[in-house]
Amino acid sequence: MKLRRLICLATLVPALAVFAAACEEDSPTGPSGNPNQVRFTAQLSPANEVPPVTNAEASGIGTAAITLDVTRDAGGTITGATATFQIALSGFPAGTPMNIAHIHEGGPTCACPVVVNTGLAAGQVVLTNGAGSFTRDSVNVSAANAQGIVNNTAGYYFNIHSTLNPGGVARGQLVKVS
Repeated sequence: MKLRRLICLATLVPALAVFAAACEEDSPTGPSGNPNQVRFTAQLSPANEVPPVTNAEASGIGTAAITLDVTRDAGGTITGATATFQIALSGFPAGTPMNIAHIHEGGPTCACPVVVNTGLAAGQVVLTNGAGSFTRDSVNVSAANAQGIVNNTAGYYFNIHSTLNPGGVARGQLVKVS
């Protein structure tokens, strides 16, 4: 009787493993499986600016984590969106003020038009000891710009501007995470 149970268990365990593997989520939108939430990241560097930053702020780095919450019609076309921006910066001179930040449409070699403004204003973020972070949420994004970012992520970049570098102090191309 014990041998029969062992044989039964030995057969059942692999079968359960196959069944569990077949039930795993295989969603292109990522672990959350929410097709209406799309995440992006950008590695920010002064060397990515056009032209590259070479002054006292050239040593800074950062990361932008951006989440688009979208609404879609029955055909899957984006009809509206809001964005959440989580920005972390370090390696800048102490007291560096960050004045504006946004998403631009364009590749890595152009200074292209802004399509999504975070709403950051001059004086709202000053990097104590050269580091800091900030979040902007519920930023309105047009349906057309959200669809463009989702469809052609590499064709958009995020950048942030400082007082010393009003044309941009650090930038990075968007990469879709989920």
